Amino acid sequence: MSPRRSAACSEPLQTYEGAPETRAGLELLALTFVRPGELSAAEWTEIDPDAAVWSIPGDKMKMKRPHRVPLAPRVVIVRKLQTITGNGKFLFPSVRSAARCMSENTISAALRRLGFGKDEMTGHGFRSAASSMLNESGLWNADAIERQLAHVDNDSVRRAYHRADYWDERVRMMAWRTDRCEELRRGGIVLAVPELCA
Repeated sequence: MSPRRSAACSEPLQTYEGAPETRAGLELLALTFVRPGELSAAEWTEIDPDAAVWSIPGDKMKMKRPHRVPLAPRVVIVRKLQTITGNGKFLFPSVRSAARCMSENTISAALRRLGFGKDEMTGHGFRSAASSMLNESGLWNADAIERQLAHVDNDSVRRAYHRADYWDERVRMMAWRTDRCEELRRGGIVLAVPELCA
């Protein structure tokens, strides 16, 4: 399995030997495919581990709309992270001050430390890799995939009348992706993944 293909999910992220919260960030980015800035600024008040939901407020989103992210079945990552940073404000605090979130550059630096060049993998690349995997599977409604990516329809009329959240399908879709990533990590399936850099 190529490094680029495996990085699209969570391997070789498993081999990252830096800070455990950075490793958790890499894995969550791969499995939730939020934008790197949304990940780095995540606060514990946004997370409901029992409901397995991450509710990102609109002021943190690129399109300024609130966004919910299904965390099941990988809520275990969040629970482990909670034992490390759960007493503070941020899931991923800065190493310099717990009052600030980690820099978006932390993810880029971690990818470089894992051996990926800037032209091979970026934090944003997880989004395109996930989108490709989900769309190419043919199993999921394209609108559900777009909603999970927090994209907004460019057609203003369609956007006004099409406000479906596709929540149940997105929960199933995220669980399916986690399973596929686990299979990739074990070398059980091979997928062609296009260029990961945005």
